[in-house]
Amino acid sequence: MTPQSRRAFRQFQYPTPPLRVTEKRTRAAVDKLVSHQFDRHGNKIWTQARQLLEHEHARLRIGQVSVPYGICVEPSNVKAGGHGCPFRFRCVGCDHFRTDPSYLPELRIYLDTLLRDRERLAAATDLDAWARTEATPSDEEIKRIRTLIRRVETDLDGLTDDEREQIKDATRTLRKTRTVSLGMPGIRPPESDLRLERDA
Repeated sequence: MTPQSRRAFRQFQYPTPPLRVTEKRTRAAVDKLVSHQFDRHGNKIWTQARQLLEHEHARLRIGQVSVPYGICVEPSNVKAGGHGCPFRFRCVGCDHFRTDPSYLPELRIYLDTLLRDRERLAAATDLDAWARTEATPSDEEIKRIRTLIRRVETDLDGLTDDEREQIKDATRTLRKTRTVSLGMPGIRPPESDLRLERDA
């Protein structure tokens, strides 16, 4: 076995572990993005940047839960790990919703999904009118997502090239550490009927 093939075999057997994002880098990323956070109306949450204190970092980690295109700070949903929304997951209509530039890809995908669903449901012929109405994304929700995307993009456009690069770096850092809980309740498979199995 040649030295090169031995090295390749070792790398195959023992792949390089993925890079871990340090707590220090994560905190720096949070500090950088927190001043670019928006509420459901597209208003900035914090109008000026400020360094977070130790207890504020803890509060940010404990007092919020990830949703597909932002974060939720609603206490009962946070306590339930994102599975206990009292408002049926209507995030962009909820005052507990927050988003920032690190969620821009998800916001764009969500908007595309809403537009696609609206077209598909408008063309559907096998639905009752009430079912179509309930399933069709509302114009208000589509408008809200468009507004959020526009506000985040406008905010980024107003930065210098150096500031934009810092935001991009902070976004990359947070996206590496992020585990998004979709928060949507799952459907458990039906339990098998043990009595029937005994009878068989």
